[in-house]
Amino acid sequence: MPRFIVRFMKELLGERGQTSEVCQATVELAAHDELEAERMAKNRSCEIHRTDDWALHADRVKVDPADFPS
Repeated sequence: MPRFIVRFMKELLGERGQTSEVCQATVELAAHDELEAERMAKNRSCEIHRTDDWALHADRVKVDPADFPS
């Protein structure tokens, strides 16, 4: 089964008014596809933070394959 790295990204405003995007958390997991990996990571984030809404801690998620093609 393919492995994916899911990053929870948050946009922050710096002291000079510039925005930057930072990674709040990273989850590596096995899933059938990117959509399943995203769903599983969001569920895991909710469990870890004991909330029903993963978006309280991040603005978006970024899903990348963990396996490198040969």
